[in-house]
Amino acid sequence: MFVEPPKDYWFLMGEYLPPPAGLLILAAYIEEQLPDVEIEILDCQAEKKDFKDIEKYIEYFSPSIVATSGFTCNAYLCARVAEIAKKVSNDIFTVVGGQHFSAAAEESLNDFPEIDYVIRGEGEVTFVDLIRALETGKNIGEIKGISFKHNKEIIHNPPRPLIQNLDTLPYPAYHLVEKNIEKYHFTMMAGKNTRYMILEGSRGCSHKCSFCTQWKHWNGVWRTKSARRIADEMEYFNDRFDGEFLWLTDDNFRYDKNAVELWKELRQRSFTDDISWFFQARTDEITQNPDMVAKLRDVGNNWILMGVENNSPAVLKDLKKNLQVNDAYKAVKILNDNDIFSHAMFIMGSRGDTAISIEQLRQFSFDLGSDLALYTILTPFPGTQIYENAYQSGWIEDTNYSHYDMAHAIMPTETLSLRQVQEELFHCYKDFYGSIPRNIAGIFSKNKIKRRVNRHMAGKGVLKSLKGLI
Repeated sequence: MFVEPPKDYWFLMGEYLPPPAGLLILAAYIEEQLPDVEIEILDCQAEKKDFKDIEKYIEYFSPSIVATSGFTCNAYLCARVAEIAKKVSNDIFTVVGGQHFSAAAEESLNDFPEIDYVIRGEGEVTFVDLIRALETGKNIGEIKGISFKHNKEIIHNPPRPLIQNLDTLPYPAYHLVEKNIEKYHFTMMAGKNTRYMILEGSRGCSHKCSFCTQWKHWNGVWRTKSARRIADEMEYFNDRFDGEFLWLTDDNFRYDKNAVELWKELRQRSFTDDISWFFQARTDEITQNPDMVAKLRDVGNNWILMGVENNSPAVLKDLKKNLQVNDAYKAVKILNDNDIFSHAMFIMGSRGDTAISIEQLRQFSFDLGSDLALYTILTPFPGTQIYENAYQSGWIEDTNYSHYDMAHAIMPTETLSLRQVQEELFHCYKDFYGSIPRNIAGIFSKNKIKRRVNRHMAGKGVLKSLKGLI
């Protein structure tokens, strides 16, 4: 039984309800490899269930395994799911996975005795091997990619090699949550009544940003599905489930030969008239491939998220971003020229940040001219180089993982306290979205996405939530 726990989603992105994509990918592989295994998915968000309901569901379905996954900010919620499962029956095996638990396997097994197994890294093959071992009594110590406790000792089995051909994976098991399909939406991006689905075109990233968990989770290796497979999956989501707004959830979309092939595949298919889709890309990729940007716009790509991060070359170097500041200006212009919604992400709160440097970042973000600016606070996620540096240097003042959402200040800078960093974040949003000329331009924009996003960000909800964090 897979459980997507009840949780609050990132308020900065408005009201939305995403499908539990990671669980659906795992469920599909288990279903394919072990067809006799009965799989149940409880999506507490879509079904509006709380932890008491989880207990009732576990009692009713009586599963042999309860599994869950989550980001660092949801680690305690995942542990609570495991705790509830053990409360129902100590014979239930509890399993967690994902980037946080992979990076913090030892800590998690020490802090949460209710967790039996941590699946580290890529989970499909490991989970199937674990199920088989639990069914047959095979030695768990022989399963690669597993961490567990044995006689009070924590065992970390050798890592699991990565799947070489992602095309061999089945489509995510959306049929297991079909009753919830019409509920999945992303109001700010596509409207509440537009069905929102997530698909995976590639895994990993060859860049090594010091603040990012992704590249370490995938061992610094980038793998992609073929263009035909990606197009087939998009078409399947649209035909089978009426998916209209798709997030290609790649860590970094590449404008390479595969992107050219994807464009060729999509332009031959009529379903592209019925969908829109978005992804995240580096600014240098966009500036180097303006023609490809325009071509993908013609087949439905109407929104691109860019990790601009900062205006300071020194900060970009410290973040190991390997970008030129001027690329951001060029990228935004290319997107705007092609009527693609430009979404820029910024990071503040680096060790050397001051009130002056953050003010310079604010001004840079104003001058950039992107349609959406999201400011985040540098967060030391377990598994990142930033975390290792901060932990060893004693910079981390807030160890409550529920605050590790990039909206809470976790570390002070050399000159700013936690509270001051938090105040600076609030002022970034207040100054950007409190601009009367910007709001007027957004409200009367011909682009309906810009109108919808402006209404959300200029509203009082986001600023009220941010002010509450101070």
